[in-house]
Amino acid sequence: MRVIVTGSAGRLGRSVAAGLAASGHQVVGVDRVTAGLAGVDERTADLIDAMATGTLFDEVRPDAVVHLAGIAVPFSAPERRILMTNTALVHTVLAAAVDVGVERVLAASSPTVLGYSAPTWRADRLPLDEATTPEPANAYALSKLVIEEAVRMFARTSPGAFGFFRPCYVISPEEWAGAPTQQGHTLEQRLLDPSLAAVSLFNYLDARDAAAFVEAWLTAPAEVVDGEGFFVGAADALAVHQVADLWRDFAPALGEAGDQLGHGRPVFAIDKAERLLGWRPERTWRTELEPTALERVLATSDHAVAPAHAGSVASANADRRSDRPTRSDRLETRAR
Repeated sequence: MRVIVTGSAGRLGRSVAAGLAASGHQVVGVDRVTAGLAGVDERTADLIDAMATGTLFDEVRPDAVVHLAGIAVPFSAPERRILMTNTALVHTVLAAAVDVGVERVLAASSPTVLGYSAPTWRADRLPLDEATTPEPANAYALSKLVIEEAVRMFARTSPGAFGFFRPCYVISPEEWAGAPTQQGHTLEQRLLDPSLAAVSLFNYLDARDAAAFVEAWLTAPAEVVDGEGFFVGAADALAVHQVADLWRDFAPALGEAGDQLGHGRPVFAIDKAERLLGWRPERTWRTELEPTALERVLATSDHAVAPAHAGSVASANADRRSDRPTRSDRLETRAR
């Protein structure tokens, strides 16, 4: 499949473009700069320019488009610029895809559309999922909700399959090794100080697992994905302690329902992606964090919890633990 990945030089785009190329797709990465991705035909373009975008799409004639380009961090630019940039990008890219007859278009939204950054926000139930009502609280979140509605509009009015996904707090491979995350903290710092991860309700996603989700979406039956949205995140929370023990101090907006989130359960549900696409993440912070940093993080608590999930995640965590038997006590699930 010939696939255009917009935003291919970004934190998420690099892993998605590289992952699709490794799976055998012909990938054309489009961004304002190149990233030196192996196996990816990288192009530079201003995707807000409708004429330039149309010319590029007409030249490449992709079978699919994965739209990741945009201002990716809330409050990283003036609010109006974030809103205007992200909404202009999605319409320009999706319209260009329709004009050249692209069969599949997947756009990135964000969990922030739910509005949990607002001081008045309260969870009506947990875990949060695709049925939770969006209540955007800033221009970034609003721009992502517009992206979702643009996808639904094109799904209703155009041939082909259009969908969106809400990737959780994206972590690239170099960040597991100690590079700063998008908020400027290291992952070790986010795990040692729950207040840092609480801002995003402890959600996260390895960028390579995001790439696997995109592959699953591209190869799913069109009728399954057309017009649909998916939460995409890790199978556990980015926290040493279970969310049930943390929410009162660090995320009170979750309310009493937070007590359900024991045994490493995340705040955001990813069941829909597994049910419809057969996708589940393979990586957790316990399997990917740099070993020395992991030792320091786990040493902060005698009750660090391991996620109680079957399948590849549990298997990977078991492999990690078997390599370091002296830490097994610290990884036992805390009884409640």
